[in-house]
Amino acid sequence: MNRLGFLVRRTIRDEAALQRLSVPQSELMAELAGKDVALVGNARALAGSRHGQAIDAADLVIRINRAPMPHPESHGTRTDWLGLAVALGREERARIRPGRILWMSHKRKRLDWQSANSPGFYLHPLADYAALKTDLHAPPTTGALLIELISRSKMTRLRLYGFDFFASLSLSGSRTADKVPHDFGNEAEWVANLHKNDKRIMHIR
Repeated sequence: MNRLGFLVRRTIRDEAALQRLSVPQSELMAELAGKDVALVGNARALAGSRHGQAIDAADLVIRINRAPMPHPESHGTRTDWLGLAVALGREERARIRPGRILWMSHKRKRLDWQSANSPGFYLHPLADYAALKTDLHAPPTTGALLIELISRSKMTRLRLYGFDFFASLSLSGSRTADKVPHDFGNEAEWVANLHKNDKRIMHIR
């Protein structure tokens, strides 16, 4: 599909055509199998930590949206996968240098050609988004979508960094919890239940 064809398919919401740009979910699951995964959220509190070395030591480092990395000591430097729900500018893309882009949002109109045409591009199925939205009784965050996806894999460990469910707000924006459509209380409880039932999942504070 060329760029014009992509723009047309995106405009008319041709989901089947857009999905043909994506690697199958099974390919991600195969790559996650046996891996120690670090999923790095964008909570401001992470900037006061010294988790960077542990993050970079993971087999697979996954970041979210604009992936702020103010200090290597707190955030590390690697980005193997980037879960997106926003468009990336050229400078942001060059700074983050993701090895693979995962478009997690149900909002296909935000998906850009450069991301959709990147190596190993993955488009998260709308059905998976809808199922988690039902479970959380609210639109899920990009982080929650990634946690749910990774938790279904045969990874050996998932370490969550920079997840305080908006208690310290986000490094990537200035909005407060009442200005976003997510239910952070429900997401926090959901993650706690995941950890209770799956000890591979660790919430690092």
